[in-house]
Order: sequence, then structure tokens, then C-alpha cells
Amino acid sequence: MTRIRTAVAAVLVGLALTLVAATPAAARADKLKLVVAGDGAVGVTIQATYPDGRRLDRVVRLVLTATGPDGQKVGPVQLEPQPEGQGFYSSGPVLTAGTWKVKVNSPAPLSGEATATVQARAAQSPPPPEPVAVTRTADGAGGAGWWPYAAAGLGVVALAMGVAMLFGRRRTTT
Repeated sequence: MTRIRTAVAAVLVGLALTLVAATPAAARADKLKLVVAGDGAVGVTIQATYPDGRRLDRVVRLVLTATGPDGQKVGPVQLEPQPEGQGFYSSGPVLTAGTWKVKVNSPAPLSGEATATVQARAAQSPPPPEPVAVTRTADGAGGAGWWPYAAAGLGVVALAMGVAMLFGRRRTTT
């Protein structure tokens, strides 16, 4: 009977510890940690996680509002999740060049709020390639290309194979 009481007591202690450990996580599960940053152009990216650092395992509704230079306003804009990863959201090109104060909210049941200053820049295009100068001699020499070298290489290989075949057949067996 003593072993049964010990086993029952161990099970009850394990259940109690599990409930105590799960209670703070459940109490914090209704909050989000939002990290807001610029995307390098005229958009905003948001990484949403749980406060303990776990990845977001479901889609949440995020709403962006922004105030820019000269009092310009953008939003509210509802953000959509992006395929780059769990909890990653992007606004796309919604800002104009300048410094913006961006605020992102997430309503209940998973509430969260973040504010950041974002420097939006106009999209940059790569510089045009520089022209390459092609030099040719006046008499046309030097422009033969690669084919004479390939032909010479094939000739050397054919000659080596012919010599090997000639000397390979002269062996006699006794």
C-alpha cells in the first residue's frame, strides 16, 4: 500500500507542477512582441513573436498607421503575412521618401503594439553597365577566336590515338 501512495503522490505533484508552469505562459499567450523596421525602400517589415521569443504559430491581424514628413498620414493599412517566415509581415510600398513614425497594432485576442521611426528611401536602380571597348587590329589579325586552338587540340588527340593503335596491334602472343 505504501508504494501505491507514493506513486499517487508523485503523479499529483507532477500535475501540480505542470499546472503551475503552464499558468504564466497562458497568462502571457494573449500578448505579442512586434519588431518594426524599414525594408530599405518605401515599405515596412514587422516580425511578430510571443514575448518569450517563440515563433508565431498562427496568422494575426496587424494594422499599420504612419505619420511622415509635413504631417502626411498613411493608414490604417491591414498587413498580410509573407512567405519569408512565421510571423513575418510586410506593408509593401506605402510610404514616400522621408522620415516616418510608424505604429503597428494587433487587436485582441493577441494584442500588441510597437512604434518605430523608419527612414524611407526611393527605390534605387543599379547603375548602367559601362561599355566595353573591343580592340581589333587594322589588318584583321588577332580576331581568329578560339577555334584554331580547339582544332589543334583535336589534331594532337587524334595523332596520339593513331600512334597508340599502331603500336598496340604489333604485339604477338605465344
